[in-house]
Amino acid sequence: MFKDGVCRLNNGVYTKTVEFEDINYQLAQAEDQSAIFDRWSSFLNYFDSALPFQLSFINHHSRPESKYTVNIAPRHDEFDSIRAEYVEMLENQIAKSNNGIVRTKLITFGVPADSVKAARPRLERIEADIMGNFKQLGVQSRPLPGRERLEILHGQLHPGGREPFTFTWEQIPQTGMTTKDFIAPTSFDFRRGRFFKVGATWGAASYLQITASELSDKLLAELLELDTEMTVTMHIQTVDQSKAIKTIKGKLSDIDKMKMEEQKKAVRSGYDMDILPPDLVTFSKDAKTLLEDLQSRNERMFLLTFLIVNMAPTREQLENEIFTVSGITQKYNCTIRRLDFQQEQGFLSSLPLGCNAVEIQRGLTTSSTAIFIPFLTQELRMDGEAVYYGLNALSHNVIMADRKKLKSANGMYLGS
Repeated sequence: MFKDGVCRLNNGVYTKTVEFEDINYQLAQAEDQSAIFDRWSSFLNYFDSALPFQLSFINHHSRPESKYTVNIAPRHDEFDSIRAEYVEMLENQIAKSNNGIVRTKLITFGVPADSVKAARPRLERIEADIMGNFKQLGVQSRPLPGRERLEILHGQLHPGGREPFTFTWEQIPQTGMTTKDFIAPTSFDFRRGRFFKVGATWGAASYLQITASELSDKLLAELLELDTEMTVTMHIQTVDQSKAIKTIKGKLSDIDKMKMEEQKKAVRSGYDMDILPPDLVTFSKDAKTLLEDLQSRNERMFLLTFLIVNMAPTREQLENEIFTVSGITQKYNCTIRRLDFQQEQGFLSSLPLGCNAVEIQRGLTTSSTAIFIPFLTQELRMDGEAVYYGLNALSHNVIMADRKKLKSANGMYLGS
């Protein structure tokens, strides 16, 4: 890991990570949702076959220190007891905000290069394009420097831990250790086929098996709303357009050949040659629709690996959380399958490094991939001397704002 956030992987690939914020989608009007969906589809179409990327959605327990501190000093008058009660209420609201779960959204991308010097200009150009595309969506984003990437990795490698991440770049020459040593957990245990342990915490890696004929944009939203320690990862690889069209044309030729064989059997047996097996008719219709989408509807073909890693302090709690996730996926006609004897590869692929070690992929078009929209509701959290206005009804995060810094600073006091 380098100071500017570039990370070198073992296979000669250099990656960077961009953190992005939320926007209002779930509560938006239908036409606004449609516009966001179209722009998100265009965002995905930006990536070509030489630029795989990873979307990471990390839910982890917050550290004891909070982003907000309550600063209402006593004035040594008869109202100090009321001030103390109000301060206690604010501290409780901030502490239980979102049940102590911090949600982080990341996109990681990488390029192969001979050296970090050669990789940096390409990564910076891609980073600028991605942040520009996010800006068109109305999404705030920022590149993560090296220390913040290490802090996120430290949080994933120490699940449930509340200890702060203490690291400075000056410690590397002083101690002789590498960045890996500062984020490494006490132990890994991948001996079990369906579970693993990181330190004293249990974990399980699963993948989403997409069997639904139509996908819903609420599937990913409901998974991200869970108040559990988990990581949802989407590794997306764009298929070269000419290769995708050539492959589908080859499949259509195979289907037509099977049709001819069935028709020959029908003639020999003396029944109507137009009677074909239902599956064959369905496959032919779907393949023709897919080919039409790729050729004339600005659709591209993607290979998606959808992973879910759950973490819990006990095995019983872990089983309960996996059961909850399974219930959500089944509601949308999908299933989660455990990565039997691939727990280590699943856990490695869930880290925001841009490395996919799980060879389970599902082919989807742009529209089908874009249905996994990672946006729920926009937060109102301003830095500085912000005022507490309540809890967000959807995300359950605190609303902290200083209206005097807004474009319209008007306010109204109501009392009786």
